[in-house]
Amino acid sequence: MSMKSAKSHYGTVAITIHWVSAVLIIALLVLGFRASGTLDPIAKASLLRVHAALGVSILLLTLARVAWWRFDSRPDAIGGGPRWQELSAKAVHVLFYLIIIGMAASGIGMFAVSSAAPIVFGGEGSLPDFNQYPPRVPHGVGARAMIILLILHAGAALYHHFIKRDATLRRMWFARRM
Repeated sequence: MSMKSAKSHYGTVAITIHWVSAVLIIALLVLGFRASGTLDPIAKASLLRVHAALGVSILLLTLARVAWWRFDSRPDAIGGGPRWQELSAKAVHVLFYLIIIGMAASGIGMFAVSSAAPIVFGGEGSLPDFNQYPPRVPHGVGARAMIILLILHAGAALYHHFIKRDATLRRMWFARRM
């Protein structure tokens, strides 16, 4: 399998970034909602420490993906479906990028305005109430929007795989069975 994408399938770099990002985003969502509902300050700081590190990782992976597309070509559309499905797929992907960047910005913003970073990363003191800071609202809205996009994205992939029985899902996997 080639590192770069071909007309019929994605290359290993694009596939790896996609699946690593998917796993990390799901972990981020779980950690974020868990931290939000945790009252124990030590446990909350531990969850936020991992959450912040993964958030920065996702931001870097997303920037790497955008940079990679400058050197790589995307596979041709499979076709055969209604135009609205192609437009919806493009819209979901653009929204993923926008929300990921917005979530990173609001997360970094929350740490900056709340002065929580030194506490989360091993300092002394008590964690602030993040709900008191403006970046908290877009961060929470972004998390919920991300869940909706993940459901739509996974649902569409499963629809193509099991109902339409086309190569949409297979071409974003490492094995070539086309």
